[in-house]
Amino acid sequence: MTPMTHVQRASLGTPDLVPPAAGGADGAGQRMWAVVLAACAGQFLVVLDISVVNTALPSIRADLGLSAAGLQWVVNAYSIVLAGFMLLGGRAGDLYGRKRMFLLGLGVFTVASLAGGLAQEGWQLLTARAGQGLGAAVLAPSTLTLLTSAVPEGPARARAIATWTAVGAGGGAAGGLVGGVLTEALSWRWTLLVNVPIGAAAVVLGAWWLVESRAGERRRLDLPGAVLVTAGLATLAYGIVQTERDGWTAPSALLPLSAGLVLLGAFVAVEARSRTPLMPLKLFRIRSVAAANAAMFTCGAAMFCMWYFMTLYAQNVLHYSPMEAGLALMPSSLAVVLGAKFAPRLMRTLGARHVAVLGVLVSAAGFGWQSTMDAHGPYVTGIMLPGIVMMAGAGLAGTPLAALATSGAAPDDAGVVSGLVNTSRVMGGALGLSVLATVAATRTDGSMSPEALTAGYALAFRTGTATLVGCVLMMLLWLPKDREHRA
Repeated sequence: MTPMTHVQRASLGTPDLVPPAAGGADGAGQRMWAVVLAACAGQFLVVLDISVVNTALPSIRADLGLSAAGLQWVVNAYSIVLAGFMLLGGRAGDLYGRKRMFLLGLGVFTVASLAGGLAQEGWQLLTARAGQGLGAAVLAPSTLTLLTSAVPEGPARARAIATWTAVGAGGGAAGGLVGGVLTEALSWRWTLLVNVPIGAAAVVLGAWWLVESRAGERRRLDLPGAVLVTAGLATLAYGIVQTERDGWTAPSALLPLSAGLVLLGAFVAVEARSRTPLMPLKLFRIRSVAAANAAMFTCGAAMFCMWYFMTLYAQNVLHYSPMEAGLALMPSSLAVVLGAKFAPRLMRTLGARHVAVLGVLVSAAGFGWQSTMDAHGPYVTGIMLPGIVMMAGAGLAGTPLAALATSGAAPDDAGVVSGLVNTSRVMGGALGLSVLATVAATRTDGSMSPEALTAGYALAFRTGTATLVGCVLMMLLWLPKDREHRA
């Protein structure tokens, strides 16, 4: 395939990795992987901050005097704003420039992290966490878009996507351990302040190496669509959160869930009539985009719960300390990274579709194994080995699903498709965790004995197993046959 010229790249809305003054394959390679490094750093911070504060919550409550409800929003303020604004962030990158939105989102995230680390009142911390979510929502879609635009299709892009997936998965996996270590060694404030030097370095690297790109002509942002989808996702996410405390039939959950669905329905109606939609509905006519995002949502619904329930099992049943629990999950953290890095090799021979199916099947086997847990289980067979199987499968599935979800869209829609990938994952995780937490609580029936807690967690893992098996069937029926995703 003949390399594109500077003019050809500009006409397609993709960044020119080698400025006209700098030529040579070595310079192009260095700049390409500098883009990958900046994108991965941004993705790592986005995913890390979903879970990094969990082990710090007791210290935060003691220091700032937050109520139990306020403490819950230290976590929820970030994830809800992240999910609600992600599509807007993706479209803004398409219209106003991927580099600009990357730097803006990373800057907002870094400043909000500093503000949260220095917070003296509970409301200041919650505001900072929401600011982190907003910055992450602008940043996250740009990371994948910049990466796929910078790296040409073929082996290099598959490796780059695998690295991006592995770094994101590693950020989520490391959150509990990083939070525990920082809280015990320094202070809860460092679970937020640690983002500042990383974010500042990524801003400098991105400003130096990234070349601006946008999708075609400048158009006005679809503000009605942005407001409706943001309000709908945020309201739906709020309702999901309420189910953890009050149950699915409580008015405090049913009202926001219903309102969220109504708002999302209105969003679809507006998008169908808009001349410049935030999310072109035509995207869902692309089989790879629709099917891969559905699979991402379903996988997230099951797989995100793993860290939550494994941490509770280790601490509440086996009586590990927070740091010990984080260390106990390190093998599975490494497994998800290795699975993501190994996926491109399999994609070369099996194709993206088959590797995605294989990954979900492996993860389902791990979930089934974990569902046999008991209150006195040994570490190796009770935590380490099933955790490795679960997360190796998750890493193996993530790379081909991300590749499939972004492969069929036009360059003009690259940012919104990237935002949709992340939104599917985050919203699936929020919904799945709420459902599985309710399943576990129903089985536990208020008892705090190790046996009752173990029975509840085991039922949650069995439910996750069934969800993943259903996801496999859906992928076999819906995912398109590979159009040579040979890496």
